[in-house]
Amino acid sequence: MSFGEQLRLRREELGMSRADLADRLGVSRSAVGNYETGISTPKEDILLQIFDALQVDPNYLYQDSFHAPEFSCSAEERRLLERLRRLPLTGRQTVHALVNALGVWQEELEDQKVAESPRVIPLYRSPAAAGFAAPVFGEDYEPLTVSGDVPAGAELAVRIQGDSMAPHIADGSVVYVNHDPLANGDVGIFCVDGDMLCKQYYRDPLGMVYLFSLNRRRSDMDVVFRPDGGRSLTCFGRVMMHSLPLPG
Repeated sequence: MSFGEQLRLRREELGMSRADLADRLGVSRSAVGNYETGISTPKEDILLQIFDALQVDPNYLYQDSFHAPEFSCSAEERRLLERLRRLPLTGRQTVHALVNALGVWQEELEDQKVAESPRVIPLYRSPAAAGFAAPVFGEDYEPLTVSGDVPAGAELAVRIQGDSMAPHIADGSVVYVNHDPLANGDVGIFCVDGDMLCKQYYRDPLGMVYLFSLNRRRSDMDVVFRPDGGRSLTCFGRVMMHSLPLPG
């Protein structure tokens, strides 16, 4: 039998109407009806008043719940429950307030532990590895614990190969990447016709897209996309670094 059914039966045993019980509890008659039909459940302070008004202990109204497979009490928990129900209303309210406060404190401690736990992002061994649909852990990338040296908001890291972005990005150095939209002058990780590149981005008013090498001695590695060129270009992220002037 449910809590609501037990509540109704006990109220009727005492010859109380819903209105009588509602007056004792300081709630509306419809609220009592909702408790009895299971539409809503009383708050803890109202629940304590129900036990007193109906002259019952929690075991009476929740007797089926205590025996349900999903609800079990240890011997110590039952002893605490027995002591709790022998307390006057004010004592039980104090216990509930203390338990609630301890619960909030515990949640705050757990949130603090989560906040203090180190964040880990993938470090891809090359720009090509960053473009894999399903990179292989230990071969294509490794976990990188985020420290104070890593820019806030970094979502992944990539180890750059080659000198086309020197001296700003040296061969073998690591860059940090997020997924913010690119603006003209930003450096990004791009997939160009299947090849992964790290380049500086520029789009002109006519829709032409230029991917520049920061090392102008390697301008032969610049890439130009015409609106009707039919070439494939995908951006995998923006490299988090200070703004640099575009080539003249």
